Amino acid sequence: MPAVRGDGMRGLAVFISDIRNCKSKEAEVKRINKELANIRSKFKGDKTLDGYQKKKYVCKLLFIFLLGHDIDFGHMEAVNLLSSNKYSEKQIGYLFISVLVNTNSDLIKLIIQSIKNDLSSRNPIHVNLAMQCIANIGSKEMAEAFGYDIPKLLVSGDTMDVVKQSAALCLLRLFRTSQEIIPGGEWTSRIVHLLNDQHLGVVTAAASLIDALVKRNPDEYKGCISLAVSRLSRIVTSSYTDLQDYTYYFVPAPWLSVKLLRLLQNYTPPEDPGVRGRLNECLETILNKAQEPPKSKKVQHSNAKNAVLFEAISLIIHNDSEPNLLVRACNQLGQFLSNRETNLRYLALESMCLLATSEFSHEAVKKHQEVVILSMKMEKDVSVRQQAVDLLYAMCDRTNAEEIVQEMLNYLETADYSIREEMVLKVAILAEKYATDYTWYVDVILNLIRIAGDYVSEEVWHRVIQIVINRDDVQGYAAKTVFEALQAPACHENMVKVGGYILGEFGNLIAGDQRSAPVVQFQLLHSKYHLCSPMTRALLLSTYVKFVNLFPEVKTVVQDVFKQHSNLRSADAELQQRASEYLQLSIIASTDVLATVLEEMPSFPERESSILAVLKKKKPGRVPENEIRPALTHSIPSSDTTTNHNSNTHASTVPANNAATDLLGLSTPPASTNVGVLLDVLGDNYSATNNNTTTTTQQQIPTVQQQQNLYNPKKFVCKNNGVLFENDLIQIGVKCEFRQNLGRLGLFYGNKTSFPLQSFSAGLINPSDWISKLSLQIKPVEPTLEAGAQIQQMVNVECVEDYTDAPSMNITFIYNNVPQKLVIKLPIFINKFFEPTEMNGDSFFARWKNLGGNPQKSQLIFRATQGMDLTATRTKLSGFGMQLLDGIDPNPDNFVCAGIVHTRAQQIGCLLRLEPNRQAQMYRLTVRSSKETVSQEICELLKDQF
Repeated sequence: MPAVRGDGMRGLAVFISDIRNCKSKEAEVKRINKELANIRSKFKGDKTLDGYQKKKYVCKLLFIFLLGHDIDFGHMEAVNLLSSNKYSEKQIGYLFISVLVNTNSDLIKLIIQSIKNDLSSRNPIHVNLAMQCIANIGSKEMAEAFGYDIPKLLVSGDTMDVVKQSAALCLLRLFRTSQEIIPGGEWTSRIVHLLNDQHLGVVTAAASLIDALVKRNPDEYKGCISLAVSRLSRIVTSSYTDLQDYTYYFVPAPWLSVKLLRLLQNYTPPEDPGVRGRLNECLETILNKAQEPPKSKKVQHSNAKNAVLFEAISLIIHNDSEPNLLVRACNQLGQFLSNRETNLRYLALESMCLLATSEFSHEAVKKHQEVVILSMKMEKDVSVRQQAVDLLYAMCDRTNAEEIVQEMLNYLETADYSIREEMVLKVAILAEKYATDYTWYVDVILNLIRIAGDYVSEEVWHRVIQIVINRDDVQGYAAKTVFEALQAPACHENMVKVGGYILGEFGNLIAGDQRSAPVVQFQLLHSKYHLCSPMTRALLLSTYVKFVNLFPEVKTVVQDVFKQHSNLRSADAELQQRASEYLQLSIIASTDVLATVLEEMPSFPERESSILAVLKKKKPGRVPENEIRPALTHSIPSSDTTTNHNSNTHASTVPANNAATDLLGLSTPPASTNVGVLLDVLGDNYSATNNNTTTTTQQQIPTVQQQQNLYNPKKFVCKNNGVLFENDLIQIGVKCEFRQNLGRLGLFYGNKTSFPLQSFSAGLINPSDWISKLSLQIKPVEPTLEAGAQIQQMVNVECVEDYTDAPSMNITFIYNNVPQKLVIKLPIFINKFFEPTEMNGDSFFARWKNLGGNPQKSQLIFRATQGMDLTATRTKLSGFGMQLLDGIDPNPDNFVCAGIVHTRAQQIGCLLRLEPNRQAQMYRLTVRSSKETVSQEICELLKDQF
């Protein structure tokens, strides 16, 4: 406790000394209890205590509380200290109240009245003590009680400078608690003009307040731009001798300079040519001063100087409009790359990552490639090495891709384990994006698996398979290369997966060479079989049955493998099922049937690469923008989305003669029925849950996969009514309506058969997973759905906070004594809680620029899958829930939208821009919102709609 001169409180010092001298916890508790009893008796005694004694005992109680003991008395004595005219007594009273008094306390009214008395005092010290207490408590009650007094003190011409400083910071604290506290209208101009105050302390405090206000309402406080530039210009051009009180180690007002530079980053470059020119002069002056010899050798001088410099560079990058400044900033950062100070090297690499994304400075960043590569290899600090990897990733383009990828591969062998997985993802993305020769791409991915197989995720090896399958010119080379890679004595399991898949599809392309004859290929793969996990063994069994079709000469050998006890009687159900089914398929099926069932995989549909999404998920907000080339955008192969021709299908016990009649009276055409979807026997049954709806029969012989119907819940992203699911047994329709964060769904179940559906139930899957996201109330349904009848189930929903995906329902019933099960997704996507928002052009682009940071922005480029009909696109965007803003974008073909996602917890503003390219039949979708997860989810929902 700081001692006040002439008032040392000897009793308090003795008590603290006694506590520190205690040898055990028990001795400390005993001493504290003794002191508490003494204080309690003093407070309850008849003798009136003077201010000094009250202060001393309150200090002891405060000290005991800070030691971790509960204090249940003394609060009234602390409140009484507030009415004292002595600074030390009033200070202790406020300190006790700030720490111990709860906002629900009965004393809060007395405390508020005492604070109001001090706020109206002519003693600035008392006013400051009161505002410090208000800020320390910072509750909504304080905001409501003093929401008028604090702003009035801040802008009053009679208020002393030291009080204005405290008022600005106090108001900032209350604003963070309750944003309604700041009055509008003329108050806005008076608050903004605090930037012109003669006292730099007031300006510094006001800059923090205005920065927070601007983030909430940039348009209302737009007048601060010219004032901030003017004040920054005066600081930057002044000598350190001009601002003696605010000069820190020869750097004039560094904290204020940083605050002003950050404030300007909330806006686009000034439109006024004079203000813009003055700002550019300030930035040039800061860059020039960075080149001057240091005025002091002390570290505080360089820290202050560099703090202003890096913030200026951040503003230059944010504005992204002055090529000269961007190049100069890049050159200045390049000098820091060789600085002996580790923190400076790290910050330089971090800022250059942002510069690398600008068209004006990208080439300037590339000039430092050799130094960055050296940093990646030689830096002692792993965080700096990781930042160097990020910069290499950001500066990569077609001219230097092969060199950078090779350097990263070389370093990967000795890289820290903590950054290997991220490096693998980045190498895979760069190789895919800039591959002009796909043989090079295949070599890079196989090298990745060889060097860092444990860190190669499934997305990476799935990806190389997709690209090989989709490109005829690389299939033979891939088969030859992977065959050679498998000959290594120690081979990673991911290499076996890739080898098994590619040789199963394209092994015939290299079978003409005796060194890679069919028997040699089979023996090479089977030599790895006993070392692999069940998932990889299942994939290899699928490869073997492919060999039966491709190479009849190995049929007997393959059948012997299927017959092995370890396969046919395997404890793993998947291995047992594959071995038995493939064996029967190879014995019973004719050559023509085998050729049809086991033909080559078809090309994968073009979709966005998922590797970049994995990288962004691992390093949110730190991954530079990378737009994957459309020619290489495919989805990951998985057992639930890939059509294959490698297995038999067993028909489910369902009637086959029912017409697709609409029992629900909905206008949407019914879904197609009886579309068999065969399992990808080379896929992965062990990973990824099945997102499709399947009708399964529980009491029947094991099958590769039950009959499955076409089902697409995302067709309800842009509409609210229609048929959600339909097969030969049942039709499920939905009608829904939403308002702000509330919604109501009606589910209609129609029995299409001539038999009743017994034991009918429908409930939410994993309801505990959705408690914190959605509040769902699902009414029960009747247990029997009669033949040809329809029943309704109501679902009430409230959005608690933002979420991804959508909840699923588990629907079970018995048809003709056979249990049936459906899993369907409810069409409750996050966009259903949009409220359309009107905006003019200025407001839209100002808000758009403010939300331009990586964590808030999500962007996708994708091919039009349904033809580029702009009228239909407009209709879908209108149905998506946002407000279509006409006449905003300079390009009339572009679409811009605005909306607010309503949740119980908060409101999330969201802006959208969709840019169609008719010539390329491509769309670019950009979504910016105040929350990263919402931006990403909106992109994911919309990408499949056009």
